[in-house]
Amino acid sequence: WESWQRGYDFYDEGILVWLDVDTKLDELSKGKRSLDDFARGFFGGYAGQREARRYGFDEVVGALGRVQAHDWADYLRERIDSHGPGAPLDGLARAGWKLVYTDTPNLAIADAAGEGEYDDFRFSLGLSIASDGGKVSEVLWNGPAYRAGIARDMQVVAVNDIAYKAERLQRAITAAKSGKQAIELLLRQGESYRSMRIDYHEGLRYPHLERIAGTSDRLQQLFAPRR
Repeated sequence: WESWQRGYDFYDEGILVWLDVDTKLDELSKGKRSLDDFARGFFGGYAGQREARRYGFDEVVGALGRVQAHDWADYLRERIDSHGPGAPLDGLARAGWKLVYTDTPNLAIADAAGEGEYDDFRFSLGLSIASDGGKVSEVLWNGPAYRAGIARDMQVVAVNDIAYKAERLQRAITAAKSGKQAIELLLRQGESYRSMRIDYHEGLRYPHLERIAGTSDRLQQLFAPRR
């Protein structure tokens, strides 16, 4: 259940937390300071020396405080010790962007489908299905497929009594959005077959980043080459 316990949250959420810090520095200093200033002070100053140095939470807080006065201890504790309902997206908003969902796959999802890797329904039904053979490759914790009893490595044989194809499941999800009937999947597990009903009516959902009108595009500034 990697979607629940997270294999490497310090990579995924960590990036968003540091984006949060960077944009907070920008906001507090009115554009005069950024994470670059923190990095220069925290990692620099040891020319000609090579050594592995440990550091603790208080050292990070102190280095941030020298860049810009703020209660960084509480700020960071709130983000790294709490269990929020979703990803920490405040930094993304300050950067001028927001997370939205549409019924059109983003480029990463479209590329994966185009290369025949898997059919991605993680943000709607809460599962992904191998393009070759229809085997369930991932089930998101507590999503619609999980609650219906579907597990990884089951094989999707049919959608509403018709042989499985990604396009047919997409059409079934779209049709269920305007109706009350559940989506019915025929699955094979070993030598057993079973029919499972997924009561889902929110349509196809794929994540995208969308600009917030009237804000500066801080992400473009971050991605620009350093001079």
